[in-house]
Amino acid sequence: MSTVLVITPVIIASWPAITAAVTAAVGTMGFVAAKQGEVAYDGEVEQKTRAEIDVDDSEVLAEAAGSGEEIVVEREGVKAVFSRDARGALRVCMEGTGVSKSELRRIGQELVDRVTQQYVYHRVVTELKDRKMAIVDEEMSEDRTVKIRVRNW
Repeated sequence: MSTVLVITPVIIASWPAITAAVTAAVGTMGFVAAKQGEVAYDGEVEQKTRAEIDVDDSEVLAEAAGSGEEIVVEREGVKAVFSRDARGALRVCMEGTGVSKSELRRIGQELVDRVTQQYVYHRVVTELKDRKMAIVDEEMSEDRTVKIRVRNW
């Protein structure tokens, strides 16, 4: 007998759990942690483009996240700032020089998708282990769909 589950992600977590998911996900896309307060200046002033993306169905628990908590990562002149907005939702602010707003939104949405997938993957694996289920096989397809086969004795 087998069962297929399709999981729809809802992110409700503490800031440390969000930080872990962001850290794991952004590394797979070539982003690295940005050094706070470091500003590169090459003598020219260029207009920076910004795009903000709200993470649907997310909530960072207030008691676990202080105000002003953020994670800053960057890749090739594009910076992403993950933070908690006033409503408690996870938000990503993308910023870059010489990059269009639509390109920033595309990169930002890809980041959000990866973070969501990493968060949900971690929650599912943790829940399976808590319920004493054995992971028999894991597989990731080209479209980044994850399949986990488990056995319950």
